Amino acid sequence: MIVPTERPDPTDAIDLDAYLARVGMVGERPAPDLSSLAELVRRHAAAIAFENVDQFCGVPCPLSPAALETKLVRARRGGWCFEQNLLLMDALRQIGYRVSGLAARVTWMRAAELPVPARTHMLVRVDLPEGPHVVDVGFGGLTVTAPVALDPATVQHTPHEPVRIISLDSGYELEVLVGGRWTALYRFTLDEQFLADYELASWYLATHPDSRFVQHLMAARPDDDRRYSLQNTTLTTHPLEGGAADRRQLADVDELLGVLRETFLLEVVATPEVVRGLERLFRPG
Repeated sequence: MIVPTERPDPTDAIDLDAYLARVGMVGERPAPDLSSLAELVRRHAAAIAFENVDQFCGVPCPLSPAALETKLVRARRGGWCFEQNLLLMDALRQIGYRVSGLAARVTWMRAAELPVPARTHMLVRVDLPEGPHVVDVGFGGLTVTAPVALDPATVQHTPHEPVRIISLDSGYELEVLVGGRWTALYRFTLDEQFLADYELASWYLATHPDSRFVQHLMAARPDDDRRYSLQNTTLTTHPLEGGAADRRQLADVDELLGVLRETFLLEVVATPEVVRGLERLFRPG
C-alpha cells in the first residue's frame, strides 16, 4: 500500500509577518522570486545567528513551527541547521516559493580516510523559473549567504566567499573558496526529506555523548565585512578582505553571555540550566 506523503498543515505555520520583521524586511511582503530569495537569505543569516547553546546545556529543542517561532523569532535566539532551515523553509512556502527539504553528509574538516558520515545536516531546495537553487542558513562559520544555483562547476559569488557545486556519481558536493583553496562543506542528494527525518537526526546530535554539539559550544554570524565565530570560550573575528583573524579568550560566564548578546545578537536568558551548562567551559581540566 502506498501511503500519501504528509504535507504541513497550512494552519500550523509560523507568523510570517513576525519572521519578516525579525530579519529586517518590513513593508510589503516579498515576491517569490530570485531577487527576494537572495535578500531573505542574506538578512536571515545576519540577523539570526547559528548557535547551539540549548543543545550544549541539555535544553530540549523541538522542531515544530510553534517552537521555532517562539525561540528564533519571539525570543530572538538562534539555532542550528534544523531550526534555521525549517524556519526559513516555512517562511518561503508561505511567500509562495516551491520548496523541499534536503539532507547532507558533512565533509568539512573531516579526514578522507574516515567512514562516510551520516546525513545530519539540512538544506533547502527552492525551484525557481531560473532553475533549482539550494539555500542553507545553518552551516555555522561558513553559512552560505546567498542562494546557490544547482549548476555544477560554475563559480557563484555571494556577499561573502565564492562557492561552487560539483556533480558526483552519488549526488552533489558544495564547496567554498577559503584562503585561495576550494574546501568541501558537504555532499547531498535531491532526495526529499521530511520533519521526521530531521527530528531523528536532531535528537541524535543533541543527545549522543560523542556529538560535537554536546561537547562544544558554538555560535557564528556573518556581518557585512567579516564573520564572527565562537568555539567554547574563544571568540574569533575573520575579516573578509584577508588579514589575520582576531582571537579573544573569554574569562567567565558573564563575559560569554555578553558576547552572545552583543556580537551574535542573541537574547540568551541566564536560566539556572543555561548557567550550569556554560560554567562547564570555565572549570579547570
